[in-house]
Amino acid sequence: MGANSSSISELPENEYLQKLSGSEPISENDPFWNQLLSFSFTTPTNSADLKLLEEATISVCKSLVEKNPRTGNLGSLIKVFLSRTKELKISAECQNHLFIWQAHNALFIICCLLKVFISRMSEEELQLHFTYEEKAGPSSYGVECEDLVEELLCCLIQLIVEIPLLYPCQHTDSNWWKWLCSWYRGRYSGGVTSALGYAVRDITYSISLEAVTTLIVFLSCQLFHKEILRESIIHRYLMHGRCLPYTSRLVKTLLYNFIRQERSPPPGTHVFQQQTDGGGLLYGIASGVATGLWTVFTLGGVGSKASAQLEQCSPLASQSLLLLLVLANLTDAPDTPNPYRQAIMSFKNTQDNTAFSSSNPHAFQINFNSLYTALCEQQKSDQATLLLYMLLHQNSNVRTYVLARTDIENLVLPILEILYHVEERNSHHVYMALIILLILTEDDGFNRSIHEVILKNITWYAERVLTEISLGSLLILVVIRTIQYNMTRTRDKYLHTNCLAALANMSAQFRSLHQYAAQRIISLFSLLSKKHNKVLEQATQSLRGSLGSNDSPLPDYAQDLNVIEEVIRMMLEIINSCLTNSLHHNPNLVYALLYKRDLFEQFRTHPSFQDIMQNIDLVISFFSCRLEQAGAELSVERVLEIIKQGAVALPKDRLRKFPELKFKYVEEEQPEEFFIPYVWSLVYNSAVALYWNPRDIQLFTMDSG
Repeated sequence: MGANSSSISELPENEYLQKLSGSEPISENDPFWNQLLSFSFTTPTNSADLKLLEEATISVCKSLVEKNPRTGNLGSLIKVFLSRTKELKISAECQNHLFIWQAHNALFIICCLLKVFISRMSEEELQLHFTYEEKAGPSSYGVECEDLVEELLCCLIQLIVEIPLLYPCQHTDSNWWKWLCSWYRGRYSGGVTSALGYAVRDITYSISLEAVTTLIVFLSCQLFHKEILRESIIHRYLMHGRCLPYTSRLVKTLLYNFIRQERSPPPGTHVFQQQTDGGGLLYGIASGVATGLWTVFTLGGVGSKASAQLEQCSPLASQSLLLLLVLANLTDAPDTPNPYRQAIMSFKNTQDNTAFSSSNPHAFQINFNSLYTALCEQQKSDQATLLLYMLLHQNSNVRTYVLARTDIENLVLPILEILYHVEERNSHHVYMALIILLILTEDDGFNRSIHEVILKNITWYAERVLTEISLGSLLILVVIRTIQYNMTRTRDKYLHTNCLAALANMSAQFRSLHQYAAQRIISLFSLLSKKHNKVLEQATQSLRGSLGSNDSPLPDYAQDLNVIEEVIRMMLEIINSCLTNSLHHNPNLVYALLYKRDLFEQFRTHPSFQDIMQNIDLVISFFSCRLEQAGAELSVERVLEIIKQGAVALPKDRLRKFPELKFKYVEEEQPEEFFIPYVWSLVYNSAVALYWNPRDIQLFTMDSG
């Protein structure tokens, strides 16, 4: 790239890139690298520019792919980067202070090249490009006998976990920080912590983001395979050898990046101030490089996004979460389970003083209060909802902590909003939100506590003004609305089943149901009843019409009827569970039941519902009799008063006992068949400053991405 390139369109003709991809080997000691890595050009700000960068990179890569087996220049570039990062972390006497930005720029080029290489060749072919050994002359770096792929992967992980990101007061024990403070004092007056803090953050933010991005690119070979990769060279490196000891630290760092949601430094932030001494020109160049590069790190992924949105996001937090999801969903190796998933399954709260299990070497501690706050605030994104699902499903420590929170509404309300706006969300996001509710409703304490939380003015609920309602009643309303939407639009049995399972889990603990929630329960049953009658009529007409003709096949109305009757049965069981366990707590449900009592007549003698209808029929008869005794014209208030009095008088032993309704979420066999394409579709659509040609994607179709 070099200092001469001012725009992406000029990159294919850039003399430094031409030399990099040319026929001549370039030693890692060649001054050429200092020229190549001091580049500044107009960087991408939208998907069109990202595509242009991709095309420019491909032209260089084609030449590099052809000539690198003879020149080994890719390996030399990687060795230059590795040497710069070694200085970055431990050198206390380095006189070239441009190495920080050169390390970053080297990694930027490596990432661009790798992305194209990986999309166009197998892992085995890629590995060959890393194994070139220069025959002539000794090397100053000395990694020829080592595996350069593993060396680079390990270096990227070390950059992420060891380079300080936030303000320096949090990293004063770092050797790197101590050296930088010492260097800064020798050149500037004033407070080191305040002045240098922001400079350090700007440098480390950019290089941390680029390291996370490059790891994602390394793992992106999955995008170019239809089948799930169960054996991968890159996976093997990450799960064994030198990378393995960093597992827990990497997962912890990525989680903290997500938790902190650090905004990117503003474009044009200068890390080094221009000097008037002999080093001034170099520091000015470094400053210019920072200005020219920085906009690439405030992009929003493959789709163009408004700059106002970009200012509100944290590229590092977003990218770290995507990498975490990718790592957690790697398939197990033949000889060992996925260590990153193990780390996610076992980490504990910083306030938990119990000993770690010796069976899991990847356990660590993290601040659960901060994690909970971040999860509550970030649920608008698919990836944050997926992370919440993973933690609740796989980490019992997190699940126990969440269920014990006294402000559970902060987590549940964003999930309900996702379901409420079902028509605006992709199906996977809706599934994850619904399964989260199902997991939460497995806990009786949760089912009781949500009816004690009173909410005011739910502005996003448009069907009716809700000035005051319990969290439990709102949850019921949203789940029922989701069922009704599914019945009229998507007709997804999986969605139906999980919605009904969540309602069933809650039904025994229904308390003080809002009158509107009670009405919607009965209205849903009414809708199901009408649908049942319609299908039954269609089946009858079809059967009559077929008597005169043996040629046309009959529609499978029997299957439709079975599905509808299963749902009706479940709704009756939910109503029955509430009546038998908490009738005296729910006068509004009894009122709605009596108001629509005619709905239940046709099911009283139906063989599929006869048993479950006994209790409902008994309740309807008992309260109807008491209302008749009270007189003809009764106000709503008087009816509710009679219901409350009758609930105390109703003999509980007359209600037949049924098994408790309890459903538990269980992942299907081979969950990776669902989750891996889903995670990579999120990477494809949401990753910061990454573009892949949609024609190259094999893992999923574009409409599912």
